[in-house]
Amino acid sequence: MTTARTRPAPDTRAVWRRRLHQPGWIVLPLRAFLGFTFVYAGIQKLADRSFFDATSAVGIQRQLEGVAGSPIQPVVSFAVHHAFLFGLGIALGELAVGLGALLGLWTRVAAAGGALISLGFLLTVSWQTDPFYYSPDLVFLVAWLPLVLVGDGGVLSLDSWLRGQASRSLHAPPTGVVPIEFATVRTFCGAYDNGFCTARHSACGAELCPVLERPSDVPARTVAEVDRRTFLAQARVAGAVAAGAIVVGASGAVVGRLLGGSSSQSADLSAGGALDPGAAAAAGGATTSVPAGAGAGAGAGVGPTVPPTTALPAGKAIGAASKVPVGGSATFTDPTSLDPGIVVQPTAGTFVAFDASCTHEGCPVGYSKSSKCLVCPCHGARFDATTGAVLRGPAKRPLAKLAVTQGSDGKLYVA
Repeated sequence: MTTARTRPAPDTRAVWRRRLHQPGWIVLPLRAFLGFTFVYAGIQKLADRSFFDATSAVGIQRQLEGVAGSPIQPVVSFAVHHAFLFGLGIALGELAVGLGALLGLWTRVAAAGGALISLGFLLTVSWQTDPFYYSPDLVFLVAWLPLVLVGDGGVLSLDSWLRGQASRSLHAPPTGVVPIEFATVRTFCGAYDNGFCTARHSACGAELCPVLERPSDVPARTVAEVDRRTFLAQARVAGAVAAGAIVVGASGAVVGRLLGGSSSQSADLSAGGALDPGAAAAAGGATTSVPAGAGAGAGAGVGPTVPPTTALPAGKAIGAASKVPVGGSATFTDPTSLDPGIVVQPTAGTFVAFDASCTHEGCPVGYSKSSKCLVCPCHGARFDATTGAVLRGPAKRPLAKLAVTQGSDGKLYVA
């Protein structure tokens, strides 16, 4: 009579101890975080209609125009003239990088792409961050480097699975890196003798161990064929993933535009003054339509809004007050400092104006109707729309307030 042999239960703790020595398991949380973050960022850009709107204060056009002092300023200047294509490339690049990291598909290539995107952000919108360690793009750049060095380590990886499929189709023996204590290697190598390596006639050490340096038994021709089949399989899967990503991105873009309200339009104003259209922030307000044009003088003082008077107030006209709807905003250019300015009408007949340069890094802020505050599109700083006070960092100083007055001619004057 024979009895069936039972397989011993695995030692769970031992299994996890071994996994914690494998690079693939060590970087898995980082890989998941970076992958999800970049996928989300790409879809968010595609779904946000204001991101591609050249007249939006929070769009890619204005973000590029607000970059100052970048060490790659010629690249920025070129991108300003092709802002739509540049923004589309960033969104699709983030989506591709994130999917590659999440799926373990060409992981090192995806990580290198993520590091390149983060480096681009660091050299542009984050370049003037002070102190430098406040820059989130610097953190993302460094976070991608471990994945560039070790890849996915074969853990929850399409690359590893596809390579295994190719190896099995050729009946090649499995390959891979298995962590093992060097003391265990010494017990079966046959050349260890009390701290001495009889094969090398020298002290025994992991760096020069002939057992660890033993070449693979798989013929070179088989290895090359496995590589070829793996690459072709990766290319097919990458094509399918790219097609799916385009469908998801396009769907997000359509939904974002259906729910995002109407597009802002611009029109010229007479008498030399003009206002640019104000825009809702990424948090979600509808964009306000205001004509675009030239600027106004900036003033040092801060004063309350006064009703129209018979005599025209001091300062320069920045446009018709009627073009700034209640609860809306408009932007203008300060001819003195050449900084962007923004004017808001929180209640009927009350106008407040600010220097729109974010006090964190100088990106021009935009007005969010949904949250009734001014939002920086670069790093998310928020300011009170009536006082300019900081509501949320990373900015630490309030926006500079400008004195604005409505004249008897129906125009707004900044003095």
